[in-house]
Amino acid sequence: MSKTTQNAAKKRPVPTKRSPVIKSGNASASPWTGADDDINIMALRLAPGKLSPEMAAYFNKCEEKLGFVPNVLKAFAFDDAKLQAFVDYRHELVQNAATLSKLEIEMIATVVSAQNRCFYCITAHGNGVRQLGSPVLGEMLVMNYRAARLDKRQRAMLDFAVKLTAQPWEIEEEDRERLRRAGFTDRDIWDIASVAAFYNMTNRLASATDMRPNSAYHGQAR
Repeated sequence: MSKTTQNAAKKRPVPTKRSPVIKSGNASASPWTGADDDINIMALRLAPGKLSPEMAAYFNKCEEKLGFVPNVLKAFAFDDAKLQAFVDYRHELVQNAATLSKLEIEMIATVVSAQNRCFYCITAHGNGVRQLGSPVLGEMLVMNYRAARLDKRQRAMLDFAVKLTAQPWEIEEEDRERLRRAGFTDRDIWDIASVAAFYNMTNRLASATDMRPNSAYHGQAR
């Protein structure tokens, strides 16, 4: 091979890898729906264990109320004790917050998850905001909560949750005082921090295991 041919070969562009085309029937391609995520819910191969009567009943309640069992619960199902602890603590946060509404809790979960770029939690909690608030609010919080027309209370709450997520070492008394000026009590500040901390934990667990959201979330409340 001549030097000219060798140089031409070196300059030849390397083809980039493309995602495989999904074929369906006679069509050359079909849009991604996320349906496979209802089967392959995460990257770890952990066989489901035996559910306690309480957790089996909880799964049945999810089926009746939601039409499906959230994949995060299925992911925990390899260890019933861990599943029970997860469900119990989430219940305490969501049901027993002093004054935070369910919408406000979902708002915190969404902006924390957006900050962490957690696909599972952005999808699930963005859907929660769409259903409890509005479709537009849900999309805004996923993309950029600062673009949303929030009241002083909600903006202070989300600013605190995001700072606690991104720069927790910078939280000082002035941050807590800003929440107080917005109308939150010290108990509320505890609850805001607890919700933000809990979803930071689930974000990292979901990202570490490539946890996939149920396909049903994608089309709800839009």
